[in-house]
Amino acid sequence: MSSTAVQPLTDRFGRVHTDLRVSLTDRCNLRCTYCMPEEGLSWLPKPELLTDDEVVRLVDLGTRRLGIRSVRLTGGEPLLRRGLPGLVARLTALPQAPELSLTTNGIGLARSAAALREAGLRRVNVSLDTLRPERYAEITRRDRLADVLLGLAAAQAAGLDPVKINAVPVRGVNDDEIADLAGFAAEHGYRVRFIESMPLDAQGAWDRDRMVSADEILAALGERFTLEPLPRADNAPAEEWRIAGTDSRVGVIASVTRPFCGGCDRVRLTADGQLRNCLFAAEESDLRALLRSGADDAAVEAAWRGSVAGKGPGHAINSAEFRRPDRPMSAIGG
Repeated sequence: MSSTAVQPLTDRFGRVHTDLRVSLTDRCNLRCTYCMPEEGLSWLPKPELLTDDEVVRLVDLGTRRLGIRSVRLTGGEPLLRRGLPGLVARLTALPQAPELSLTTNGIGLARSAAALREAGLRRVNVSLDTLRPERYAEITRRDRLADVLLGLAAAQAAGLDPVKINAVPVRGVNDDEIADLAGFAAEHGYRVRFIESMPLDAQGAWDRDRMVSADEILAALGERFTLEPLPRADNAPAEEWRIAGTDSRVGVIASVTRPFCGGCDRVRLTADGQLRNCLFAAEESDLRALLRSGADDAAVEAAWRGSVAGKGPGHAINSAEFRRPDRPMSAIGG
């Protein structure tokens, strides 16, 4: 089937979904305070995780029959997935190969960046909330900042482009480093995106009063830089600005105060094969069960389309009806 003949993957509001987030594991080697408790979580048993063959089949089906054009590999921490370069190579060899990217905490990136690029990975997002070693250890409960900085440099040297930094400012924790992070990214040729914190932590400790809003982020940046607005890419979650006098860009993802649900083109696949039509979805569709019961592509496609067709208008964080998802971010995938 040619890509031009694919029926778009649409919901009842007419949104076309072309972006798939695939979680490869719920495990993580950090214990970020805004994500999970110090002791970690009860990880999924390996038999419950999608195998490489199952991941490849679902991505192949998504690109050939559903119009998926970009795939982001996430976790937990996806670099903990054994044989990841081989999986990347298989995904980039598909008949309708997607644009493939990865979101990581960066700890293992120095060892794997070159192999991932050679396998076909295009770009990478690295989570980094502070440039101070002692603060990094406090936030993540691990003293690994040096490894992350080496990973960023290795990704750039390998030709992953752009290398993006994802930072979550939290009031009283790291909100005094917003301009420093932007300056660091500009100096090294990275792009930084500041993300409003969301109620997705495992321990349910999210506090809106500690969330640093987009307006506050921009105010902090404006104290040091002159920002020139850039056109927003179609359905992109980030609003972007250029730092005047440079080629550097900074972005803000304001999921809470400036929701962009009306243009959302994303669908998510958890590490155990559950399809989620929204980051905050209350329900999931079990594609793993279909695969393991011998369902053909038509049946899997129908379930996928049915899930997306039922997508709501938005996450409703700012309404009284909002309900936190049952799974935390580490189990859903970024």
